[in-house]
Amino acid sequence: MGTGCHFGCNTGCNSDCNYSFNPDGNEGFNPDINVKANTLNSVKIGICGLGTVGSGAVNVLSRNADEINARAGCQILISQVGARRDNPACDLGDISVTRDIFEVADNPDIDILVELIGGTTVAKDLVFRAIKNGKHVVTANKALIAEFGNEIFDAAKEKGVTVAFEAAVAGGIPIIKAIREGLSANRIEWLAGIINGTGNFILTEMRDKGRDFSDVLKEAQELGYAEADPTFDVEGIDAAHKLVILASLAFGIPLQFDKVFTEGISKIEPQDVTYAEQLGYRIKHLGVASRNNGSIELRVHPTLIPEKCLIANVDGVMNAVLVNGDAVGPTLYYGPGAGAEPTASSVIADIVDLARTLTADPEHRVPHLGFQPDQLNDINVLPISEVETAYYLRITALDAPGVLAKITQVLSDANISVEAVIQKEPGAGKDHVQLILVTNRTVEKYLDEAVEKIQALDSTAGDVVRIRVESLG
Repeated sequence: MGTGCHFGCNTGCNSDCNYSFNPDGNEGFNPDINVKANTLNSVKIGICGLGTVGSGAVNVLSRNADEINARAGCQILISQVGARRDNPACDLGDISVTRDIFEVADNPDIDILVELIGGTTVAKDLVFRAIKNGKHVVTANKALIAEFGNEIFDAAKEKGVTVAFEAAVAGGIPIIKAIREGLSANRIEWLAGIINGTGNFILTEMRDKGRDFSDVLKEAQELGYAEADPTFDVEGIDAAHKLVILASLAFGIPLQFDKVFTEGISKIEPQDVTYAEQLGYRIKHLGVASRNNGSIELRVHPTLIPEKCLIANVDGVMNAVLVNGDAVGPTLYYGPGAGAEPTASSVIADIVDLARTLTADPEHRVPHLGFQPDQLNDINVLPISEVETAYYLRITALDAPGVLAKITQVLSDANISVEAVIQKEPGAGKDHVQLILVTNRTVEKYLDEAVEKIQALDSTAGDVVRIRVESLG
């Protein structure tokens, strides 16, 4: 609707607009006109970025056009594509293509801009430009939302538009909608997720085939699962971006990426994977967000999970998120966390949602983070030193009487009890053995002190390897 539109739209008016004056002279929705609008209106989208996800979105929109349009109640049209180069994986036909993505943001015919270029520099400028021009935005960019989402949502609210981001977390799994809408009756107590497929593939291969981390990482890069620079995946940054989004949706807190504790999997050794199996656990790279006595925990790290847990059996590049609500109890969401069409599935779901609500009063749309903006609480995020978990410890110790007793005494002095112990036989000609202990739950700072004392013993060598343990019960 143009300037002066009674409904206050920010984009160009459509002659089939379903907002009208009723015969009695009052403003409102006319049901008869609504029917006409829903059958004749079109929603024009502009896609920026024609990589893996962009080409997948084009293909799915084309292949499933009839069903998508039937769900949306209008015709969804790709009006323009902004991309540096064409992608042979999709056929654009006669769709207008520009090499200047900002041209899409400035195009007055575009209703929804779909940002699929990634990164937090150009993408940020593009999204703000689109919002300034009164366009709704769909993005798959988890880094952008995690780091700049608060200001993006503020700008969108001011302009009366929506920024949708289902594809930013867990690819094709509709986890955003599940937490924001499906579980809205619940007080979410905690959530835990395998939310990076690259890391999960590496740990699965290490477990199943006894391979070294570096060997599997190289294969992951060759298969296209990991980037040439795999830091974001293997050091947990990618998972941290996703976790902070999930936590904001679950607990009604602002996005706080800088407060997420992050630890990667690059130091995990095959022997630790093997010992974990012997103890009845599997190692997963887990993102955990939970309530803790008025505070919130936000952490990403390798974790031993009991092998009987469903999430412990999520292998390869698959993702899964376990959410525990007070009313529903634990619910598990599983599926592909990346890929052209799985991620495009979530992108298009957002487009359909926006198409359904383009003429809705902005105040009655689903809030970006599930809670009304003025109801978000800036709850304290616990430092990792204050977090309580159980621990797996692997200690290289002298094979001599009394050594295990000294180690357990150090733990006992710190009020840390031991749940399980494995002592391996020394290798031929070796005088040191591997001691593997699983502790009960303790606050991390107390374990830090105990580990420092264990490493100072004359009967131990090197650093103590430690991995957190979660029962997810």
